[in-house]
Amino acid sequence: MTKLKTVFLMLALLSSAVLSHANDVAKTHEDGTPVLIIKTSSDEGYDKSSSISASVNGHNLIVVFTENLGQVTIRIFNENGTPIDLMTTPTPNGQIIYIPLAGQYTVLFTLPNGDEYWGEFEVED
Repeated sequence: MTKLKTVFLMLALLSSAVLSHANDVAKTHEDGTPVLIIKTSSDEGYDKSSSISASVNGHNLIVVFTENLGQVTIRIFNENGTPIDLMTTPTPNGQIIYIPLAGQYTVLFTLPNGDEYWGEFEVED
C-alpha cells in the first residue's frame, strides 16, 4: 500500500512539473503574434485545435499544448514547401523552435491518431 501511495505521489508531482513548464512557455507566448491553428480534415472526430496554441516572437515559434494529446509531430515548412524542421514531443508541454531566416512558414502538427492541424506564420528580421 505504501508503494502505491508513493507511485501516486510521484505521478502527481511529475504532472504538476510538466504543467508548470507549459505555463511558463505560455507566458512567453503572450508576447508574440498569434498563429491561427486549423484542423486539416473535417471528419467527425473531436477538434483539438483549441489545445494547440502557437505564436511568433522574433525568430522563435512558441508552441503550447494545453492538454495531453500524446506524442505530437511538429513539422515546419518554408514558403516553397521545403521542410526545415521536424520534431516529436510529448504533451502537455511547450516548445520554443528557432527559425533562423525571415520569411513565410507553415507549421503542421500530427497527432498520434493521424489528425493534422496547421497554421501559417511570418518571421521578420
